[in-house]
This record gives sequence, C-alpha cells and structure tokens, in this order.
Amino acid sequence: MNFTLCSSSSELRYPLVEGLPYTNKNMLESEPFVKVDKFNKKDNTQVSNHDAGKLVMSTNLMPRCLNGSYVGKNNLKEPGWKLEFVRTLLIDNYDSYTYNIYQELSVINGVPPVVVRNDELTWKDIRYYLYEENAFDNVVISPGPGSPTCPADIGICLQVLLDCWDIPILGVCLGHQALGYVHGAKVVHAPEPVHGRLSEVEHNGCRLFNDIPSGHDSGFKVVRYHSLVIDAESLPDELIPIAWTSSMDALSFIETQKSDFSLEYAVGYFSEKLKNGSYSPFSHSGKMQSVKVLMGIMHSTRPHYGVQMPQRLFTEVPGYQQLVNNADGQLYSKASRSSLLQNSESNASCSGMVDMVNLLHPSAGVKYLKLKWKKFKHLAGKVGGAKNIFCELFGHHKAENTFWLDSSSIEKRRARFSFMGGKGGTLWKQLTFKLSERSDKTLKGSGFLSVEDAQGSTSSTFLDEVSQCEVISATWSLFQELLSFCYDEKDYEGLPFDFHGGYVGYMGYSLKVECGASSNCHKSKTPDACFFFADNLVVIDHCSDDVYILSIKEECTSTTPWLDNTEQKLLSLKASATEEGGEPALQALRSSECQGSFIVDKSREEYIKDVDKCLEYIKDGESYELCLTTQMRKRIGEMDSLGLYLHLREKNPAPYAAWLNFSKENLCVCCSSPERFLRLDRNGILEAKPIKGTIARGATLEEDEQRKLQLQYSEKDQAENLMIVDLLRNDLGRVCEPGSVHVPHLMDVESYATVHTMVSTIRGKKRSDVSAVDCVRAAFPGGSMTGAPKLRSMELLDSIESSPRGIYSGSIGFFSYNQTFDLNIVIRTVVIHEGEASIGGGGAIVALSNPEDEYDEMILKTSAPAKAVTEFL
Repeated sequence: MNFTLCSSSSELRYPLVEGLPYTNKNMLESEPFVKVDKFNKKDNTQVSNHDAGKLVMSTNLMPRCLNGSYVGKNNLKEPGWKLEFVRTLLIDNYDSYTYNIYQELSVINGVPPVVVRNDELTWKDIRYYLYEENAFDNVVISPGPGSPTCPADIGICLQVLLDCWDIPILGVCLGHQALGYVHGAKVVHAPEPVHGRLSEVEHNGCRLFNDIPSGHDSGFKVVRYHSLVIDAESLPDELIPIAWTSSMDALSFIETQKSDFSLEYAVGYFSEKLKNGSYSPFSHSGKMQSVKVLMGIMHSTRPHYGVQMPQRLFTEVPGYQQLVNNADGQLYSKASRSSLLQNSESNASCSGMVDMVNLLHPSAGVKYLKLKWKKFKHLAGKVGGAKNIFCELFGHHKAENTFWLDSSSIEKRRARFSFMGGKGGTLWKQLTFKLSERSDKTLKGSGFLSVEDAQGSTSSTFLDEVSQCEVISATWSLFQELLSFCYDEKDYEGLPFDFHGGYVGYMGYSLKVECGASSNCHKSKTPDACFFFADNLVVIDHCSDDVYILSIKEECTSTTPWLDNTEQKLLSLKASATEEGGEPALQALRSSECQGSFIVDKSREEYIKDVDKCLEYIKDGESYELCLTTQMRKRIGEMDSLGLYLHLREKNPAPYAAWLNFSKENLCVCCSSPERFLRLDRNGILEAKPIKGTIARGATLEEDEQRKLQLQYSEKDQAENLMIVDLLRNDLGRVCEPGSVHVPHLMDVESYATVHTMVSTIRGKKRSDVSAVDCVRAAFPGGSMTGAPKLRSMELLDSIESSPRGIYSGSIGFFSYNQTFDLNIVIRTVVIHEGEASIGGGGAIVALSNPEDEYDEMILKTSAPAKAVTEFL
C-alpha cells in the first residue's frame, strides 16, 4: 500500500528546506513582513495561495510525496484498520524545542511531519489542506516563547484549535496553554518560573498516559519549561484536567534520575490512537480540588489534548532507529531517505544562492584537487613541541597571515591534533566579509566581500540578497566553493584527522542575521567573517608526537616544493631551550590587578540591572534562558601579539584554542576556548559540546574538590545545562537522521587551569541530503551563547546589550575541502584590533539566577585572558 500527499486537482508542494541547497527557486514567493510587538512576523493578511496549487510551507524540513493514493482521516471508518503512516502537521511557534518533537514524530509516525511556522499559513490554507486535500491526520502545536494571549506569539494556532473540532490535536507547553485559553481558561503567572527542572506528575489514568505511573515516588518525572500556567479554577466545563504536578517543589536533574518516561510516550500514544481509529473522549474523575499546577488537559468532546511538560530525557546510546515502511517491511536506505525531500540534487542550481564558485573563480567551475602528505614519527617532542614548530616555521615577520588551531590542553583526550599554517601556496587566499550597515530583515544577506589571492591581487564585491526566501544567504555562500571540489578519498587514507586543507578562520556573532535572527542592533568594528583558504599545513598528533605536512594542489600541478622545503626545516630544527610547557622567552612580566587596566562596558550596577531585565523576561515567558554578555577593553598600541598568545596558552591551556593573524585587517585573535561548538567527522557524525556551569578552582586540593562537587550538584547550573542540551538537540534534529540524535555524556564536570565547567555532549548522524555548511547554519550561533528559545532570546539580548559582540560568541575553526569541519565557541579570548584589546564575558541568566552572582561569574570568565594581557604588557 502506498500513500501520497498529492492530488490531481491541486498539487501540495513541499517547502524549501532551511539550510539546504536543493530548493527550486521557482517555488519561492516573496511574502511581506511587518513588525509586531518588537518581533518580526509575517503579515497575517497574506492571501491564500492554494487556488494556484503552489503552497510554500517554507523554511523547514519537509518530506517529498510518497507514490500512490493518500489515505486520510476520512478513511478511518473501517473498524480495526490501521494507517501504515501517520501524517502530522507540526505548527512551530518559533521555538528551540520543535525539532526534538519532529525527531520523535518522524520515528513514531513512520514519516517525518510537515513543519510550518505559526504565521506562514492563513486559516484558509490550513482548512484547505486538512479538509479538502486530507493531507494530514493530526496536528501538533509546539512550545514557544510568550503567551497564547498575544497574537504575535501564537499565530494561527487559536483558530486551528477552535475550528478543527474533529481533528486530533496535541498542544505542548504554549500549545497546551493555547488549548485552555481558546476555550475561556485564564493563563496566569506560575507560582514560580520552572525551567530545566524536573517534577513528579500525577495523572487521572486516561489513555494518553497509558502504562505511565502516577504520583509521588512513581518514577514519572518530567522536565518543565514554563513561567505561565493555566489557572485550574478558570477551566470551563468542556476542559478536563488530566495531569498536574504532585507538589510545588521542582527538583534538579541529579536528584531525579530514576524516571524513564517522557513526552515520547504521550506523542506515541497520540499517533497510535489515530492508527486504531479511536479518539473518543476519556472518562475523568472531575476537576482538581487542590492548588496543584496543571500539567495536562483534554477536551470533553473533541480529540484535543494539551501537556505542559516536554520530554524528560533523551537517547543515551549511539544507535538510532530508521524509519520503517510497514507496508513492505523495508527500511529506508540513505538513498531512499533523501528521496523524501521535495527537491533533488539536480535542482541545486535553482536554489537562489549567490554563485560563489563563479564569483571567486570565474574561469574555474569545478576544481580537481590532489593531496600530498608526509609523516614524521615522534618528531614533535624532538624539536620542542608545537610551540617551537609554529614559531620556527610561521613566527617570522610578526607571524603575519598565519593560523594555529591549537590543542594546548589534551588531558583526558579532550583534543588530539593541532593545525598550523600561513600564506604561501598557489591556492591560498583570504576572504573577508562585512555585513552592510543595515543588517535587518530587508538586507539580511547583504555585505561586502573582499578576496585577496596568493599573488596579492584584491577584489571587492557587494553581495546583495537574492530574495527573502533564499536558502543560503550571501554570507554562507562563501563556503559553497566546497561543493565544487572533486577529490579522491584515497588521497587521505591513513590520516587520523579530518582537516586536510580548506577554510580556516572565524564567523562573528553578528552572522546570526543569516540564521533567522531579525536584526543586529550593534555594528561590529571587526569583519563579520574572515577566513584563509589554507592549501599547506602542518599537523601535530599530540597522542603520538607524530608530525604531518600536507599540501593540496590542483590536479594538473605535479610539483610540491612546499612539502620539500618544510621537511628540510623540520628535520633541521633543534630542540629549543624552552621545552613544550616550560617558561616561554617573553618580555619581562609585571604584577597587576586582574581587571585594573581594562574598562568594562557595563558597570557592576548596570550589569545587575540587565540581569534583572532578563529575569523579568523569563518571568513573563519570553525566554527560558538568556546568555547576557558585555565587553571590557584596553588600548594597548603596538605589541607582540604572538608573544601574548604564547603567554595565554601557557597560563590557560585549552583544547579548542586558536591563534589567527589577519594582518591586512590589523586583527589578531588570541583564543583559549574550552568549548566545541560543532564538529562533523568523515563518518557523518555531528557533535556539539556546550558548556553551561562554571566555578573557580579552589586554592587547595580539598577546596578544589568541594568546588567541583558544588558545581556538579548545583540546581541552577544543571537547569542551565539541560536547557542548552535540549536546544542543541533541536538544532541537530533539523539536519540529522530521525532517531539518531542522542546525548552520550550529560553534565560532565571538566577541570581547567582556572575553572571547573559543566559539559554535555550531543551527537547525531547527518542526513545525506545536507551539506556541512547547512549543518553549521542550522545551529549558529552556538546555543550556549544565546539562550532558549534561540530566536526570541537573541532579539531580547540585542535590546539589552549595549555593544556588539564581534568575534566573541562566534566560532573559530576549519571547513575541510572534503566537507568535514570543527568549530569552537569563541570565549576566553583576547581580540586585538587596531591597537585595542577586547575581551567578552557573560553567563546564562535563568529563573534561579542571583544578579550579584551573575556579575561575579562574568568577571571570573574574563579573568584568565585579562590577567594574561596585564601580565604581558
């Protein structure tokens, strides 16, 4: 038996896939934007377009038509008949949890749901596809920021709940509150905001909670994300309470690890109920008599349900489920999985992207690259280590136009390889991108691109957006040259690392406007993106002390003089007087107060006021977590920037450290970051490692251990970490195979020179139909530097913070020519630009935050790089 979402009378076209290059430009239609309550929303007076047979559901992942005739809800009359697939319309309320639900529904339903944002369709459109096309069997309304009482926050959802009386609907969080509000219940402030914390739940035994225990010590605990609740006393007769918290006491994650139940059970039952053709109302025991907080409701005569709580936990094993076609028993292979997308690879040229391949190489087109490399066993230790190798090979002439992705902290296998290089090869170039002055919704893809080639020739181009609906903006199309490279995988067989040459540099925080953020309130003085194309590099394996030298050339080039010259230099090196990890030969040091010579953009009082603003937004349900930041600055004039970096890496070694010197921009970046943003390896595995939770090291071993335990068991820090883990699961869920996103390590405490941090690891299997750049764009900026939900949080932060973040909060790393990448989060970093040193710092504000403590944490995070500067000068 086969199913389809298409009919002969009016074709249901599938939306463009956000972040994917395979979208037919002819499908895209411009839609006006209006400003509503400080947040950008599409004009809800948009004319219905179903009569034209071309509905663009836009911006999210969407399956292509399945062959054959579609069996919808009207075919459920036969007793005992089961659908092989369940088609769900998932309405996204601009949340950072939607794609966690998307992933679960994909596995449970047997086919991914269709995702539309709450302001992308009119009621006429919704009704047409639900009732005339029978395109969907049920509707899920996602969580989201704000309140259902605000039209800009809830969009079309209220009318769907009112008018789709016979269609099963499940509302989650904001969707749950909307179900209550649309029938007359009051939505009020909760007794306390509860975000990223767990509670035990009671329920009335209805089938939605089939086989799930209820009550105190039952083992059923859920993560709560809400500041608002439905007032139980205001429930109308037609709404039945079915679940509530058993007490007002929310617990930290560590205190509640026994429960194995989650929202997946509710979502799973919701779909099974439809398959069995039964969605009659359940019996109930009446309204609650206590003051307990409502966690679930149902309509007495409609198949409408609401749950306040998202899922409790997540897959913790590396295996994952594939979608199953129950009709023929076959698993979707990678090839057939990619065929679920509306647009094939053959449509890539119609995606609306700026043709950066032709822009940067007008006579080139496809490039055939050849990699040559050599290995020197155990050489690093014999020649003074990574520092000595970099200084001898690339440290001359102020180390101009050089890079060093530096794993200066390799304890516990946090990192293994360091990559370094500089200008010299024939394919080398530098790309510099600056957003236009008006980086808002109307000019989000516009800016100036400057390209300098190996011969020193420079060209500058203004890149304007192609359309509001384009998949890849001008900024991200900088990397589309990667798609033009052809290479032989045998060239890098035997190499234990994934960077073999390609782009090395940074992406600044302001590129958030290329990833869905509405605007940038502050213009960065530094370029918004700056990259070298590195064709020659040196790699150090810190586990074995092996050294590799690599060179990529166009296939027509046979000679590799750089390899020969570098080999001679390495073999002639003598171990320096300063061994790796010893005292560096630097300028005389002087003692100084940690913050004494820096001027902070916000005073203590101003920063505390900003924290209070964040807490008000959180109380009102506008955000769950806001990563508030500020900057400190100092004029330094001329200085030995490389010497400063060597001092910083000695005092504060980090696994994702970096040195970048863009001499033409008068810009050096000295980074000692402990945090990975995102990595894609050659096996297609995506990995994020967000940090949330930081505490200073102790002065004694006993005090240090106490502080480590204090962080491990901090309810506030656990809530911070858990919320960002959920956000990263959502971001990876947009580009990963359904069922593959999992969390192998949750809230591990890692120790560094000056701090302990709480780190989690999220992984997933990249879908075969998305590129490396798509993956980065889906998750940038890193959620640990924004808060959740991401889009609303970034907009709120933009209104609170008084200066641009610049490179801070962005990412440094590489995009290899074979489309692997590894990127950090730019924290613990000194940016030296035009004679000024700047350091960014901040922290996540959550409902449990104390404003004074948040200021102290911000100062703690800036102390190591600030001290390195004041000591070195």
